Amino acid sequence: MSLIIKPRVLKGFRDFLPENEIERKSLTNKLEKVFQSFGFVPIDTPVLEYTEVLLGKGGGETDKQVYQFLDSGKRDVSMRFDLTVPFARYISQHLDELYLPFKRYHIAKVWRGENTQRGRYREFTQCDFDIVGVDSSSSDFEIMLMMKTSLNTLDVKDVTIKFSHRGIFNRMLETLCLKDKTVEVLRIVDKLSKIGEVQVVEMLQEITTSENALKILDFIKPGKNFRETLDKMIFLAGGEDEDSQRLNEIYAFIIENGMENSFLLDPSITRGLDYYTGLVYETFLNELPEIGSVCSGGRYNNLASLYTKTELPGVGSSIGLDRLLAGLEELGMKNSKKSLTDVLIMQVDKDLTGHYHKLANSFRDKGFNAEVYPIQKKIQNQFKYAENKTIKYVVFCGKDEAEKGLFNLKNIESGNNYDSIDILKAIEIM
Repeated sequence: MSLIIKPRVLKGFRDFLPENEIERKSLTNKLEKVFQSFGFVPIDTPVLEYTEVLLGKGGGETDKQVYQFLDSGKRDVSMRFDLTVPFARYISQHLDELYLPFKRYHIAKVWRGENTQRGRYREFTQCDFDIVGVDSSSSDFEIMLMMKTSLNTLDVKDVTIKFSHRGIFNRMLETLCLKDKTVEVLRIVDKLSKIGEVQVVEMLQEITTSENALKILDFIKPGKNFRETLDKMIFLAGGEDEDSQRLNEIYAFIIENGMENSFLLDPSITRGLDYYTGLVYETFLNELPEIGSVCSGGRYNNLASLYTKTELPGVGSSIGLDRLLAGLEELGMKNSKKSLTDVLIMQVDKDLTGHYHKLANSFRDKGFNAEVYPIQKKIQNQFKYAENKTIKYVVFCGKDEAEKGLFNLKNIESGNNYDSIDILKAIEIM
């Protein structure tokens, strides 16, 4: 007797049934159109990278989450944990084949061995878009504009895009003589929305004085408006500089485009990853902020320095597709079940099978997705199949109709029947 293996998937990994995958594909197709409308081009990179290439010098929190192993050739390899680091390697390696500035998008799966929770998995899809080769307020703002446009295109409009500047934050830490503890402070501040002010201060007090901890807390609290917030940031960081000027320019663009209600200067936004050097962004669903940021990113002017001496400043953002879908489902905004098939040709006469496929091709030639039921079964069984796939239209065609080049069409949703029509009439109806 053969042993049956129990079918199961690893924790943090998932199968996707057709209705879920149809929705995911629909969203990514819409995003691709947005990215392309801004002049971005698609790329792809391998799932596996040499660990040295992927982790650089190592030693950070991310290292603990990476799926790392020796392959069959005893090479030390790792699965990509995001799409930004592989992109830095990619552009450094192919610099002679590309042009600058280079605007790319990349929609693909990544893997992190982290604790699973609502909207957070170990295998998940990121939708990245980046501009590399230029450091300007225009490129920083274009990424912010793409974030808003992308989410609006997905009918996700009740959101707030929070932004800040890591350069100003870093200068503030220097005034407190905490430059050597920047990474630790960043990781703590990045947890503010999850653990609250009291715990943040307690954790900061473990690495610095109580006075410094309170000054950091004061810095990351936003003011009543953009001007008040920025003025406080400038004061605590020791004065004006090019970073604060960049924020002023960005805000002027926001005002000029009438989008001030969608963006909020929030100095608590620091992003935990230490490769960010300038503007940083996070996006929250206003009705469900606790699920975390659904679109994040920032400027990383030194990331490619691991792989090349050529200066390659970059800025970008990433939509976490799985977290976004989890949030939309919780808010009751998930799309209703949809079918990829527009019309099903019913199998009512086995001798007409070839004609049914010819008829299906006629619909496809007109831009409709059509399929032929593969065997002759009871009509109610074929109807059940159409209903299960949420196919809107079905076609009946017997010998008499076939000889005349006609058929009968039924709209399953409305129950309307259209008898003895041809393909052109059917297209008008559909």
